[in-house]
Amino acid sequence: MGIQERKKRERERRRQQIMVAAKRVFSVRGFNKATMEDIAKEAELSPGTLYLYFKNKDELFSSLSIRILQYLNLRLEHLVNDEKEFVADERIGELRDIMYDVYEFDPLILINMFHLQSSDTLKNLSPQLLADLKELSRNSLNLMSKIFDEGIKKGDFIDKHPVALADIVWAIFSGVVLWEESKRLIDDDKNYLKETLETAFEIFGRGIRK
Repeated sequence: MGIQERKKRERERRRQQIMVAAKRVFSVRGFNKATMEDIAKEAELSPGTLYLYFKNKDELFSSLSIRILQYLNLRLEHLVNDEKEFVADERIGELRDIMYDVYEFDPLILINMFHLQSSDTLKNLSPQLLADLKELSRNSLNLMSKIFDEGIKKGDFIDKHPVALADIVWAIFSGVVLWEESKRLIDDDKNYLKETLETAFEIFGRGIRK
């Protein structure tokens, strides 16, 4: 292994070390209260070292969001490329299950990612990171729209723009997750997210069927 390759691997290892530490800190302190100094302490690094890899807390947090979007894309690609016969009810159910699995993949980061999308945080990101987030988000919506496009062509779904249907699914998912999480702040013992998502997708599925 050459010197450049070793340096590249070391840089990636250090980057992952920081991201793991950041996730632990965000889990304990929350995004708003966590500081770069907290994360540096958790990673056993100097604050200055963190800024060599991430220009601010927003960029560090957004880098964690990349993993969720990559996982979502992977699951959707598998569903779109599934060669079994298209059955409308099954596809809606599979899409619902994917969304819930994405939530379970990392609830904290997902919830904060939803907040991120509706804030000015995106303005603080490097051009490359922002481009990566946009590409992954765009790709996930395109994959979902393919599912609806196939159903429309087969005559199973109403003739509405597939991208609009994909946008509605994402809005349902993010809305239910944020609402149910806000309710848990009042009563942490109650978690109706899965049941609520099932109901929401059932109603949505009935609404788009011909």
